[in-house]
Amino acid sequence: MLAKSHFNSFPIYNILIPMTDTKKILEVIELARETGKLRKGVNETTKAIERGEAKLVVNAQDVTPPEIVMHLKPLCDEKNIKIFTVESKLELGRAAGIQVGTTSIAIVDAGEAKKKLDELLK
Repeated sequence: MLAKSHFNSFPIYNILIPMTDTKKILEVIELARETGKLRKGVNETTKAIERGEAKLVVNAQDVTPPEIVMHLKPLCDEKNIKIFTVESKLELGRAAGIQVGTTSIAIVDAGEAKKKLDELLK
């Protein structure tokens, strides 16, 4: 779905998901963090997508300016990688195991979260 940014000048891609799915996504991220491998931040996420390593990409909706993550959706579409958006950088960062917010993450190796990841990707 295409949404307008709060700057009203650049469109940003946004995938709205129900809260229950947000909880599932954050659980998958937490489990993958402990038993698999994550890439954190927009630069690392972009590299993982371009190299075809990313299994799932999640970005935060409250990124300012939104142009920072605008390129992720077209890249994911090109590589056939599913992308989700969560509400907050802080909750995404905490799920990824860091004490600060992060703009995006890529799950490179799901580890023990593989079954839950497969359910999300259906």
